[in-house]
Amino acid sequence: MGELQSLPNIGEKLEHQLHKAGIDTIEELKRTGSREAWLRILAFDPSACIMRLSALEGAIQGVRWHRLNPEMKAELKAFYHQHK
Repeated sequence: MGELQSLPNIGEKLEHQLHKAGIDTIEELKRTGSREAWLRILAFDPSACIMRLSALEGAIQGVRWHRLNPEMKAELKAFYHQHK
């Protein structure tokens, strides 16, 4: 298990995708932000979905994605629809 997998919502596959996107540490993920990290993943994986974006935000906040507040969920949904 890598460092990123110690965060909520980050499994082996998503950690691998983050590494491929140039994000190797928790600090790099926090600095990059969920939206930019997701866009980097989307660049090589067109199946990147709203759940992956939410998982990244939850990981940064230290919570499971389904516990994100409604306002954040709405912001992420709007962002997702702008880029998909």
